This record gives sequence, C-alpha cells and structure tokens, in this order.
Amino acid sequence: MLALEPPSPYARLLDAEPESLLPPQPKSVRDTGLPQQLIVELIAKALYLGGKCHLPVLTTRLHLSINVLREVLDFMVAEHVAEVAWRGDSDLDVQYQLTGAGKQRASAWLERSPYAGAAPVTLEAYRAMVERQVLQAPQPAADDLAAEFADDFLAPPVQRMLGAAMHAGRSMLLYGPSGGGKSLLARRLGGLLQGLVAVPHALVVGQDIVQVYDAAVHRAPSPRQARMVQPSPERRSGDPRWVLCQRPVVALDGALEAQMLDLQPDAANGCYCAPPQLKANNGLLIVDDLGRQRVPAAELLNRFVQALETGRSVLSLAGGYHFPAPCRLRLVFATSQTPSSLLDEAALRRVGYKIPVGALSAASYRTLFRQQCISMGVAYDEAALRYLLDELHAGAGLPLLACYPREIVGRVVDFAAYLGEPARLSPASLEQAWVSMFADEGARVDDDVEPRIA
Repeated sequence: MLALEPPSPYARLLDAEPESLLPPQPKSVRDTGLPQQLIVELIAKALYLGGKCHLPVLTTRLHLSINVLREVLDFMVAEHVAEVAWRGDSDLDVQYQLTGAGKQRASAWLERSPYAGAAPVTLEAYRAMVERQVLQAPQPAADDLAAEFADDFLAPPVQRMLGAAMHAGRSMLLYGPSGGGKSLLARRLGGLLQGLVAVPHALVVGQDIVQVYDAAVHRAPSPRQARMVQPSPERRSGDPRWVLCQRPVVALDGALEAQMLDLQPDAANGCYCAPPQLKANNGLLIVDDLGRQRVPAAELLNRFVQALETGRSVLSLAGGYHFPAPCRLRLVFATSQTPSSLLDEAALRRVGYKIPVGALSAASYRTLFRQQCISMGVAYDEAALRYLLDELHAGAGLPLLACYPREIVGRVVDFAAYLGEPARLSPASLEQAWVSMFADEGARVDDDVEPRIA
C-alpha cells in the first residue's frame, strides 16, 4: 500500500470542538494540513483565469479563510508571483493580480493540472470526520419508523425487520414482485437518517484531487435543520472547505457497471469524481434491481458487503496507485428476482436481513386507493372499487401491489382530462385504465359492455 501523505495537524483540530458539526476554521496554512505550494497554485490559477481579484472573492472561490489566503498571498508577493493591484481603506478591500512571472508559472501549472476549484482537505482529515460522524449519528427507533411509514401499510413483521436492520446498521435485501414498492421503500429509509453531516468539496490524495461534494446527492439542510444549527456569535466559524448537508441517499440501478465504482477521471477539470460509495458515506446506499447489472450479483454484493465490514473501499488512481477510502454507510439491495436464483447460500448469509416486500392486504389496498383518489381529486366510489378488486384483480390473478392504485387513478384522470369530463370512478373508467396498463390479448375494449359489479 502506497503512503501518499504524511500525518497532518488538521486531524487534531477535529477534536478541538467535538460537538461542532463543521471542523473549526484553520488559522494558518499549517492548520489546513495542505502543502503551501498547493494553495499557491490554486490562488495563481484563480487569478490567471479571472484576472485581478478582491480578497473576499478569492475566499469564496477557493473556500479558504482570509487568514490562510493572506499568509499565502504575502508569500506570493515576496516571491514576485503576485502583487497588490489596488488597496482600499479596509484590510479586506484589497485586489491582487499576477505578475508577469506569475502568469508564466500559472500557465504551466494549469497545463499540468487544470483543477482550479475549491481547496481540498486531506484524506486523513476526511477519514477522521467520517468516523466522528458515525459516532454522532442518531439511531432510528421504533417511533421514528412508525412515523415515516405511517401511510405505507407495511405488515408489522416487515416493519420490525426494517427497524432492526436500520438500528443495527446492518445490510438488507428487499425482495418481492415488481411493483411491490421496494424501490420507494428503500428510498424512504433515507428519511430515518437524522442529523446533518459535513462533506468536503474535494480531497487531495498525493498530487491528485478527488471531488466529493455533489449537489445532486448532498442536499442542503431543511429550513428547520438550518435553524437548529445556527452558530452562536461567540463560536468560531467552520472550515469553508466543508459543506453541511443532510445525510446522503445514493441509488444505483440496473445500468451500474464495475468501473463506475472506482474514481472517474474528469480530464476537463483536472480531477477525479468520487464513486457512489464515497458520496454515500454517513448515509444510505441503495443497489436497486439487483441482478440486472452487468456485474454478477454475487460479485457486487461481496464487494459492497466487504467494504462495509472493513469500513473501507480501495480506490485506484491513474498509474496503478491504490488507497483505502472510508466506507461507512447503510446498505440496501432490492430485487424482483428470487434471492436463491441470484445468490448462493454463502452469499445470502453475508446479507444482514432478508426482507420480503409483497402484496398489500385488501383493507390496505382500499385505504391506499382512497388516498390516491383524494390526492388527485377523483370522486371515490366503493362499488367501483369492489369491481376492481373482485373482477379485474381476481380475474387476472394479479396481486394487490402498492404500485397499482396511483397508476390506475392517474389513468382515470388522464382519460377524463382528454374527454373534458370530471374524473370519477366507475367500472367502465377502471376497466379502461386497466386495459391500458396490461398487454392482455383477452382484455375487453368494447365501450358498450357493462361490467358486472360483484
């Protein structure tokens, strides 16, 4: 294993304020844990690409504190790489620009590496933060699960298994027929992950930069969460290289390929993009449609479960360098295939909980159907629903899956809107919706047929 970086004093700063969500703001270059030369190059690239710039604007672009920037800029001025272009009345009202020699150096640095984004944190600091946030994570309780799934009509045994798996942080496999709500259920588990986490904009590994923060995955705190974490005036501000986010939920589908689980080179920006398991740290990773990927299901399961058991995922840089990145997350697989057809007994033993997600009871199906009618503004009719259950579902031998009510009511609304009529339930409107959903050669499409109500 290649040692890519020396121990950094920055990791010790993480322990300075153990209750703080964000690491404390570095007061010096040494506090950042970064080589001064890396910061010099980032500043030079920013000035080369953007021209002369105010000190506060550099702070925003590079996510470095004023104190750190001043220390490095003083060095750059002394080395005739940068110069003060303009100075106002206040200490912050200063503009910097590159000298002629500085422009030549910045051009060479950009040619070697075009990365000119946020200043990174060290891999050591990231590992320490991920581990700290594991310990800070609130454990979901039975009341939390009951509140999150109050309207999902989960059978009590299923609800208990989900709760136990989430509380223990063990992997789980959701299996059952297509349309049973496994994918939605897996994503809803993310609602049980409470609290906020700090995610770095980027990591530095040796000479390479890895972008971790992804706005599509790392969502901003809700207004309520933001109010709860407002810092008091006397507290030190946090390190701007980190972003405070909700716990991430990352979902992978059948399009997943093996190479997607490693670092993705981004030549245009001069960095690597983090793989999904790195973005999901301190959150939830979902592997949906297990068995449809181009990677064998057993290989995929073993790779993720081993990373979860060891707490690390080994990633590769160009040139064959490997390094262990933290892997601390909750893991959920979902499949419509029978588990025994995908995985042998040994592989299944490595999954913490095997949880069946099947059809709803008739009572739960009725309640869910009524809720969908209310949400879509469709007049509910009990006799029409009896026809749906006793004639259409029973006649076709189709189970009462959670996906059907929304789809059927939505099609009733579609047909009514097309005809310019108010949407209402009737045996005829339900059968019309039913026929449009299923490729059944025996389906009736005669408008004159009066369906029998059981």
